[in-house]
This record gives sequence, C-alpha cells and structure tokens, in this order.
Amino acid sequence: MSYYFSKIIDDDFDDAVERVTAHLADAGFGVMTTIDVSGTLKKKIDVDFQRYTILGACNPKLAHQVLMAEDKIGTMLPCNVIVQETPDGKVEVAAIDPVASMMAVENKALAEIASQVQGMLKNVIEGL
Repeated sequence: MSYYFSKIIDDDFDDAVERVTAHLADAGFGVMTTIDVSGTLKKKIDVDFQRYTILGACNPKLAHQVLMAEDKIGTMLPCNVIVQETPDGKVEVAAIDPVASMMAVENKALAEIASQVQGMLKNVIEGL
C-alpha cells in the first residue's frame, strides 16, 4: 500500500499552491501551516532544491474526532499535502494517505475516520 496519492498538473507553481489551497478549502480543510522547504533549505544550509511546499491541511471537525478517540494522534496531524516542481517543469501535488498512516494505530474509530479523510483528500487531488 502506498502512503500517498498524487497527480501531475500543468500549473505554474505559485498558481498550483493557490489552487490546491482553494480545493482543500472547498473540501472542508483549512491550511494550518505552509512550509517553504526549498526556501528553508537555502536559508539554513545553502542548498538549492526544487520548489517544494508542504501544506498542513486540517478539517477541524474530523481532527477533533480523532483527538477524542486517540489523544496522541496529534503526532500524525495535520494531513500533509505537498506541491513540488518536477524536473520537466510541471508540478506534482501529493497528499498523505491517512488510511496508510493510521494502520500503525490499533483503534477502529480512527480507521473509520481515516477512510473518510482519505476519500476527501483523493477527491481534492483528482479534482485538480
């Protein structure tokens, strides 16, 4: 089982980040964090890296449900979605598969919610 699902799109990188953020919002996810990986690597260790942004997406209602079911699950939140530049100038968008990540936790309530979130994130990626 893969731990993510992804799609290659033809958008400009900055437009892709905005479009992914909008699609996440339409699906009920807010972006809690935006991490500019390439900018951070350049600043901290002077390494040039392709444009790469991590969006920390969260659906507050579902996050509350999983936190109530398993208080340490916050170590696996939020659901990360990446936007990265490919070598051929396209943009890849990938999202964590919450079903795969939650397999490490033996809690049936989490599995049901993870399945719901999986469907929501897959719809976001497929809809780009």
